[in-house]
Amino acid sequence: MDRFRSMSVFVSAVEAGSFSAAARRLGMPLATVSRKVAELEAHLGTRLLNRSSRVLALTEAGRSYILACKRILEELSEAERAASGEYRAPKGELVLTAPIVFGRLHLLPVVTEFLGAYPEIDIRIMLSDRVANLLEDNVDLALRIGALPDSSLMAIRLGAVRRVVCGSPSYFAGRGVPRDLQQLGGHDCISFETLVAPDAWTFAIAGGEARVSIRSRLVVNTAEAAIDAAIAGLGISRVLSYQIADAQAAGLLAVVLEEFEPEPWPVSLVYPGGRLLPLKVRAFLDFAAVRLRARLQQRAE
Repeated sequence: MDRFRSMSVFVSAVEAGSFSAAARRLGMPLATVSRKVAELEAHLGTRLLNRSSRVLALTEAGRSYILACKRILEELSEAERAASGEYRAPKGELVLTAPIVFGRLHLLPVVTEFLGAYPEIDIRIMLSDRVANLLEDNVDLALRIGALPDSSLMAIRLGAVRRVVCGSPSYFAGRGVPRDLQQLGGHDCISFETLVAPDAWTFAIAGGEARVSIRSRLVVNTAEAAIDAAIAGLGISRVLSYQIADAQAAGLLAVVLEEFEPEPWPVSLVYPGGRLLPLKVRAFLDFAAVRLRARLQQRAE
């Protein structure tokens, strides 16, 4: 079995929506298209497609496998062009992942601009505060906030963000502004559980760390919910600096206890190393890195 050929036929069948449409597109007999996909399924030992008289539907295994097929075929094509000295404009689908708020505030505007400059590239963005596994999830590029563990991933540093404590002017008017860490224990807190524990927050003090017990009146699992609750005057929250930049500029939130903030967290673009970098990935890195650095710098000023 020519595995690359079978993978190409499988991708064409899914994109065309039927074996007959794929056969017309590829200029091969319908029976050959069906046989190539069947050979691939036999080789893998799993069904990739649920067939009916009218449509093809990917199975769960098929949904993950087709992403891998597209990636492998694109990389093979680019390797062949590089070996022959041929140049071609970047094209294909680019899969990105980023934290929810950062993706909406910063990545999406850059992606919108990028798509205008590169009409042959399509982008799929997965916004999640879960850290994705780039290889298992078939992700080309990830935007990560925080220290990066040693791995085979390559990284481009974009800037840094702070972990800040904030509250609304109305809350501070009624409850007072905490001036030191001991006073924090007497305030109502709103915890964003992805970032901090609901019973204690950690701060920098005297060259080390101090763990301060708090009372969380509200625990949420998204930064937006924590910020909205803080703006509403429910209590003090701890989030990342870029997440409240607009609310802070509008006077809806104020940052306190700045002298006790931990070291800022780095912001990086990461991508798999140890392989030929696809043109679409290189194009996005060159385009996005400078723009994301500028946006982070503006928010830091």
